[in-house]
Amino acid sequence: MICIRRLKTTATTLALSALAACVPPARAESPSAWPAQPIVAVVPFSAGGSVDVAARLLMPRLAERLNQPVVVENTVGASGTIAVQRVIRARPDGYTLLFGVASPVTVAPLVSPTRFAYDGLKELQPVVPVASSAFVLIGRPHLAADTAELIRLVRSQPGRINFGTDGVGTSLHIAAEMIRQQAGLDIVHIPYKSGPQVLTELAGGQIDLAVLPVALAQSFIREGKVQAYGVTSRRRVATLPQVPSLSETPEFRSLDIEAWQGLLLPAGTPPAIARRIAEEMHAVLSDPEVVRRLSDAGFQPMEMTQARFADYLARERKELAAVVRAAGIRVD
Repeated sequence: MICIRRLKTTATTLALSALAACVPPARAESPSAWPAQPIVAVVPFSAGGSVDVAARLLMPRLAERLNQPVVVENTVGASGTIAVQRVIRARPDGYTLLFGVASPVTVAPLVSPTRFAYDGLKELQPVVPVASSAFVLIGRPHLAADTAELIRLVRSQPGRINFGTDGVGTSLHIAAEMIRQQAGLDIVHIPYKSGPQVLTELAGGQIDLAVLPVALAQSFIREGKVQAYGVTSRRRVATLPQVPSLSETPEFRSLDIEAWQGLLLPAGTPPAIARRIAEEMHAVLSDPEVVRRLSDAGFQPMEMTQARFADYLARERKELAAVVRAAGIRVD
């Protein structure tokens, strides 16, 4: 009986193997057929923040170009790194995008290499930048009249003036450190969990200074709830023409900081899919109505080829690494 059962089992196995051999293996979707289903654009911060605003402005236009929905999903936590790692682990099939910024892609592994042991420029494929925005140095009401007076105040009270950002090692923290280092200022960092929280605390007078995205802070500046000292870009911002560039002050003459936002894919995504996304985003950003809406929100279109975008990110990481070393920023 045992021998018969073995023979039957063997025969069945052979039959199944022969049948399987007749069935062609499942084939991956051809890049030329992409996209054949909705696409997810992962935003690493909460709804209503500056990154989310840009994503929700641009992704519907990309969806129109691709003839498929592009669903914005906010994946929050750990300063945006949960979203980055989600996209790194996603299938490289073009259906999961990262609407990324420097903070979780490049900065987090610099300040916390043990906790965030990934390489955002190798495990992700830079595709296309979509917008840039300046930061703005702002203060609580009646702190100082202008930038020159602010510098004198800080230097007269070393270690007593503080500044808030959205956390240790974030892009805002790095930008604030660049400001501090350029002018040799002794100010104390107070980390919060989010930019909106910082803005609320500043307007209420609980902290002295903050470095925040223009897109987030501009309504408070216009309403006089906070004092604006200068934007971090070399040029003034169109939506805040009355606010000078910090580079107009001698202590900050070489300062020029703008934050990028862009689309990245999991490494290994077919190049044809990456090229298609880049081409369609370039078309979106050439629309005057899109440009106007970006400008109103505090952004400028940022257009580069895929290769130039990758080079830009590599150079930026080197610069940020130098600032992190000089400031001794480490979160492990």
